[in-house]
Amino acid sequence: MLLYSRIWASQGFRLLAIVASLTWIVMLPAVGGAQQNSDLVRQAQTYEAQQNYPAAEDLYRKVLASDPDNLEALKHLGILEQTDVKLNESIEHFKRVLADQPEYPQVNFYLGLSYYAQHDNKDAIASFQQELKTPTAHPATNYYLALILEGEERSAEAIDRLNDAAAINPKKADVFYELARLHMDAAFSAYANLRKIDPDGYQIHAFNAALYFQEAKYAEAIAEYQKALKKQPDASGIHASMGVTYYLLHQTEDAEKEFLLAVQQAPDNSIANAYLGDIAMHRTEFSKAAPYLQQAIASQPKNVETRLLLGRCYIKLGDLPKAKAELLFAASLDPADPRSHYMLAEIYQKLNQPAERQSELDLVKKLSQAQDAKIPEEAGKGSASPESTNP
Repeated sequence: MLLYSRIWASQGFRLLAIVASLTWIVMLPAVGGAQQNSDLVRQAQTYEAQQNYPAAEDLYRKVLASDPDNLEALKHLGILEQTDVKLNESIEHFKRVLADQPEYPQVNFYLGLSYYAQHDNKDAIASFQQELKTPTAHPATNYYLALILEGEERSAEAIDRLNDAAAINPKKADVFYELARLHMDAAFSAYANLRKIDPDGYQIHAFNAALYFQEAKYAEAIAEYQKALKKQPDASGIHASMGVTYYLLHQTEDAEKEFLLAVQQAPDNSIANAYLGDIAMHRTEFSKAAPYLQQAIASQPKNVETRLLLGRCYIKLGDLPKAKAELLFAASLDPADPRSHYMLAEIYQKLNQPAERQSELDLVKKLSQAQDAKIPEEAGKGSASPESTNP
């Protein structure tokens, strides 16, 4: 599909509607131009916001009749011309603005949009890139730049631009749709190439296993992992992934065997060590659990779940100073999580420090209410579980 059809379904479709539908239009206060025309510019912007475009255009032209270099009037007249598909006229007015002020707010964006509609990808890319250098870049710039880069078959660059757009606009469904589609296309293409190389290869089975895991089809995932290992017995990461899958099937003994194989391959495997620690905790084998959890933290020091587990483990071992240190660290990593504070309250009770205990319990109540959730049972009675890790 031509990029042009992404903007207009017909000649009568207003480009402004596309941008406005993404709630990306940013109306800036009138700047520049003669003071006597300020009120007219502001009134024209009001008409524009109300979609009374003829009235807005009349006022902008009236301003320009007496002040031909009024930059805000030139900018908005160009936008109105753009929405009426008068692209050459809009480009002329945008260029007049930029000739006076090369970084005038968001004019490079609208200039790029007009070039985009004319299929002038080279000038559109240059305009959007220039817009991104300005201090008030239009929030939709990365999105439209990504669409053009994709059309130029520069998918990797398009993904980078969409990631930037997602960071600025985390609730824009269109951005994530394009990201998902590009990643899906890349995945399907890579998978097709894998099948051409070897339809029964280790990589194919490992990939299939990951797909089954995502769909919570754990038995099927294990079957594919086993096929992958048959093809490549020393494959890195497979044992840990199988262990997680068995764990989710509540087949603890099989999970433990796989995790042990994983740490034989890589002693610092944080996933395998964390789950081995968790399994030992559930068996109340606290002395056995501690070294696994310590190794997991050494590999991933900012993993809150593992630190909670180790804190609980130290409590069970009666090493309250170490338990306190772990839980305070966990609280610093995730201040909104009440579980660390609940266990700290338990420690202060054991240390006969009622004031500190009550302070922690008050904080637990506050945080729990903020989360609109109950205190997790495992924080008070059992052990915290490692995060379910996607293999």
